[in-house]
Amino acid sequence: MDGAAPPAGLRRAAALVAALNLGYFGIEASLALAIGSVALFADSIDFLEDAAVNVLIVVALGWSARRRALLGALLGALILAPTVATVWTAWEKLLEPAAPPALPLLLGGLGALAVNTLCAVLIAPYRAKGGSLSRAAFLSARNDAIANAAIILAAGVTAATLSPWPDLVVGLGILALNARAAFEVWEAAHTEYRSA
Repeated sequence: MDGAAPPAGLRRAAALVAALNLGYFGIEASLALAIGSVALFADSIDFLEDAAVNVLIVVALGWSARRRALLGALLGALILAPTVATVWTAWEKLLEPAAPPALPLLLGGLGALAVNTLCAVLIAPYRAKGGSLSRAAFLSARNDAIANAAIILAAGVTAATLSPWPDLVVGLGILALNARAAFEVWEAAHTEYRSA
């Protein structure tokens, strides 16, 4: 293998993070569809994408540094995958605006925040040592925790105003976070590839 070996423990951490993300994807997607929440739907798709990123990390850890960098660039593009689903869901919400019930929105956001915070803590020790792959996993978990805090805030505003706009705005904000993370991962992968 050319380049430094991936840090010990990263494979185990990524496998656990993948399992947590896949499990909460099912919970949050079901809740989002039941209450008609753009923010929870965007976040649930992101959980599925995070599970895929971490499965790819587990698979690619034995690869050369150059191949890991190429996969890192691919993962940067993968982070944008929830964009299409989020835009479609937001468009549907604009056509038929209705506020989701605040309590399920709040509970979904709190559960997601707990899972994403745990995932960020599990992967944080490797974010600067495992190259673009571990950076992708950490940025995904970190951005998701930020998005979940915004969902919780949206639930409070929705309860107070009964407006569909907080949910819609947060859903589009999650979209923007994903775009920024994709660029950061691509940048890290490009640097890693050149130095490999």
